[in-house]
Order: sequence, then C-alpha cells, then structure tokens
Amino acid sequence: MNVLILGSGGREHAFAWRMRSSKYLNNLYIAPGNAGTASLGTNVAVSPTDFQALKLFSLENDVDMIVVGPEVPLVQGIYDYFRNDEDVCHVAVIGPSKKGAQLEGSKDFAKAFMSRYNIPTAQYKTIKLENIEEGNRFLESLQPPYVLKADGLAAGKGVLIINDINEAKRLLWEMLNGMFGSASNKVVIEEFLKGIECSVFVLTDGKSYKILPVAKDYKRIGEGDTGLNTGGMGAVSPVPFADAEFMKKVEQRIVLPTVEGIKKERIDYKGFIFLGLINVDGNPKVIEYNVRMGDPETEVVLPLVKSDILDLFVSVATETLDAKTLEIDNRYATTVMMVSGGYPGNYEKGNVISGIEQIKDSIVFHAGTILKNDETVTSGGRVLAVTSYGQTMDEALENSYKNIEKISFENSYYRKDIGFDLR
Repeated sequence: MNVLILGSGGREHAFAWRMRSSKYLNNLYIAPGNAGTASLGTNVAVSPTDFQALKLFSLENDVDMIVVGPEVPLVQGIYDYFRNDEDVCHVAVIGPSKKGAQLEGSKDFAKAFMSRYNIPTAQYKTIKLENIEEGNRFLESLQPPYVLKADGLAAGKGVLIINDINEAKRLLWEMLNGMFGSASNKVVIEEFLKGIECSVFVLTDGKSYKILPVAKDYKRIGEGDTGLNTGGMGAVSPVPFADAEFMKKVEQRIVLPTVEGIKKERIDYKGFIFLGLINVDGNPKVIEYNVRMGDPETEVVLPLVKSDILDLFVSVATETLDAKTLEIDNRYATTVMMVSGGYPGNYEKGNVISGIEQIKDSIVFHAGTILKNDETVTSGGRVLAVTSYGQTMDEALENSYKNIEKISFENSYYRKDIGFDLR
C-alpha cells in the first residue's frame, strides 16, 4: 500500500515509525513531515488543509490511504472531500467525517452529545452574547474555580480557568466579543472537576472498537505542573491508577455509549476517539473529546502497540475491526519533550541539533525540526520527544533522561519530573 500521513509533529513521526514495520507498506509519504520523518519516507511540501493539492498528489502517486494527524483537516472535512469525489473516493481516510469531527470542533456539540447518551461529564451551559446574563447567573451558581471554554478550535488556547467570579464574568464577556475570534462566538461554562487526568484512545470503524494503552501527559512548562500551558512536555503509559476496575467503568460508561451514539446518529467515523478523562474519586468523567491521537501521548502509545498498525487501519476502512486482535506490549513507555528556550512564549528557530545519532535504547521522535544544509535544526517550540521502554515507569524514565543528556541545541529545556504524581 502507498500511505500518506498528514502533519509535521512528533505524533506523525511516531505513526511513520510504527508504519515502517508493516508488511503491507510500499511507499510512505508525509505532508509536510519533518527532519525525522524524512528518514522513514518522503516528505511532501503540501499543507494538510490543501485538499485539492492532496487529491492531485494522491492521484499522481497512487495513494491508497491517508492517515490524518492533526484536527484541523478533520474539522474542515477532509474525509467528506475524498469520500464524495469520484476520482479519489477509493482512497481510505483514517479520521472521522466532518460531522464526527464536531466532537472536537465544537465543545457545545460534544457536551450535548454526552448529555444525550448519559456520558458522565461536568455540568455545563452554552452561552452566546445575547444570553450573557444567563451565563453570569450560571457562574454564580458554581463554586470556584470557573471553567470557560471557547466552543470552536482555538489552537489549544481556548480554555480559561479563573478563581475570581468577577474576573470570570469579565473574561466571559471578552471571549464572546472575539478574544479567540469566531471560536468563542459561543462559550461553554463548566463546573470545575477535581481529580487526576488521563487520556484514553479508542480506534473505531464506527461499529466496533479497540481501546489502546492509556496515557497521561504533562501540559505545564514548569516542574510540579506549574507555569504556562504547552502542547505537552512528556507522557507515560500505562497509567497506574487506570487499573482493570477503572477501565471497566471507562468502557461501560463512556466508550460503549460513545460508539453507540455514533452508530445511532449515523455518523461516519473511521479513526480515533481521544477521551480526555478525569478520575473523580475512582469514577471517570469526560473533560473533552478529541478526534485524533494526542501529542505527545502518541509517542508512548504507539510504541506499546505490537499489532501491525496498517493492518488495523485497513480493518477500520473496511469495517472489520471486530475481527482483529490488538496485541499490546506489557512494558512501560515514557517520553520526555525537549523544547526551545522561551517556549511557550517567544523562542528561536534554526538552532542546530547535535547528538541524536548517539542515542541508544531510546527512540527520538522529531516534533519541531527541519533539514537545512544537511543539518537538523529546530523549527518549533517543542523540538524532540525522547521515548524509552522499561519494566517500570521509573526505569523507562531513567532511560529517557540518560539519553536526553546526549542531545543538545542552544537554549534547550526539558522537565525533569515527568511522572512525578504517579509514584
């Protein structure tokens, strides 16, 4: 098979790495890819949201399958674009339809879906500018802190958590008046849930499903989960508290009704469901849905999937996933993210990276890199994810930290406490 992966981050490098070992793979393309994916396939200078260019490339290169990494092409309807075009409808797209992608593209859609199928989540109210007073009253009925979420995609920045009621009311007004552009034309106000979070990934063909290894990521820039939010500073899998009893609740109360709801509403959904969960006194509740794999969680989840990933994707496309067995590595996997100094604020690009070739017993996934004059240089805030296996979480982390010290670029930074809250 000829496969095209869309995206340029660590998630997409992990997909390319795992796919490279598939007996079904012929040619592998990544659009646009990075310095790491260049060693596994052919990078293609095409935007993941330029559907016309992706169509032409697919026809010219006999692409059989497109695996969509980021959420934006899904929310914009890439699945529907290919499905409804007679020239490329034979190309399997791994990702949901535009309607299915609304589970991530609209917080209001997602919360209403959860409400319809009694999926446990925080109580909420969706507010527009015309009923802002109703929003203020709802805020007054809640205990601090207060959670405000932009309804649409806001590049990971559309969630505010505020301790003061007057500031919450002010920020609600600012959001509805364009703080996040059209993404906050509607704002979802939620009660704050207290607990520990984890990420559950489900692969589905819209009828049956497989639950992948559970992961926990670390979003804050500073150790002890302090400072600004980032795209993710590291991740571990499996998660100790997500034991058999907890996962039974997750499957029965969340995964099953989600897939049943997708079927009942005739949503074309062939891809991943990311469940952002919080463990509240032993009971899982949904914080959010995403409609693709997370990053950096993918960099610990895929290394633990021993099954042929391309074989699984073919079964998703043909709606035969129920006939497959998911084989999982019983070790731990951990990843630690190296980032550019100043991230998530202003940071430099173009710094030369050295030492990757010295790494042993770890996998280096590129997140924000490009090739320039035969050198690997930084091109993003999150630069590299160093993933390791271990019989325990601490052993895996020790391997990642031992190897991360061999890699250098100017003003690099990484958290030294990944997994601190799971010990």
